[in-house]
Amino acid sequence: MAKIDLRKLPPLKALKGFEATMRRLSVRDAADELCLTHPAISHQIQLIEADLGVPLFSREGRKITPTSAGELLYPYVRRALESLIEGADLVRQVSSEQPLRVQTYVTASVRWLAQRIPGFVHEHPGLDVQLNTCAFEWDFDESMGDVGLVYCENPPGDDFCWVPLFDYTLFPVCTPALRARLAANPKPQDLLALPLVGVYTEARSWDIWFESAQVTCTSRPRTVADTLAVALEIALQGEAVALVNGPFADEDLRSGRLVRPVAHQLRCQGSWGLICRQEKRDTPRVRAFIDYIARSVAATPR
Repeated sequence: MAKIDLRKLPPLKALKGFEATMRRLSVRDAADELCLTHPAISHQIQLIEADLGVPLFSREGRKITPTSAGELLYPYVRRALESLIEGADLVRQVSSEQPLRVQTYVTASVRWLAQRIPGFVHEHPGLDVQLNTCAFEWDFDESMGDVGLVYCENPPGDDFCWVPLFDYTLFPVCTPALRARLAANPKPQDLLALPLVGVYTEARSWDIWFESAQVTCTSRPRTVADTLAVALEIALQGEAVALVNGPFADEDLRSGRLVRPVAHQLRCQGSWGLICRQEKRDTPRVRAFIDYIARSVAATPR
């Protein structure tokens, strides 16, 4: 991590007086808010002006007006102070709060989220995480989670904060050995010659995928699993082709354990994302989790 050049910082103690004066456009009101004297606030502003070499306010009698330099500086000071407050609040709260409860589905937990939780915990020491997984309930349940990683066909209502992460896209995967049973440059209809594994909570997914490829499918998967996680394990054993609906096979595809036997994929309505109640969005632990997962998705090669 690069060293911070602290010599470039303006007088930190004085920033509170500057922020309050900018917000209230009154030195006297800022002094009352911070329980300081009027001269003390004026002195804080003068310290920053002397350090930066520019005036931050123009003064006409008792009235003050921010200069262009003051307007430029204010949002940076505001964000810095808010960030420090947020960090301090997080430290104060983690020791006494209950664990951050994260609701998701079995497949999303086992095949994607579980690999990212350790990094989040390492980045936020002292903040415990409780993963609550469900196999069949697709709706966000506040009794199970402060935040959820779920699939939504449509964005939730205004009572919820929704952060989409990735598309709901259907595509088949199998082992290289199973793919080798097909001719070169196979087409979607060629998959009918291979064993397929389905998921009974998504009973029509194979039908929808074949229909989108303009293939008439009269057969049904002979093996049906209760979760995509189980279906992917069957695919990894080389026993069948599984149909994936998100990034849950990405690591296996990158490693070569699984391949995409055909290029056809179907982008369905809706997406995977993070959800929470609006009133919880800016609580430090929920915000930290959402920001971390969003950064993780942005940094993951696709």
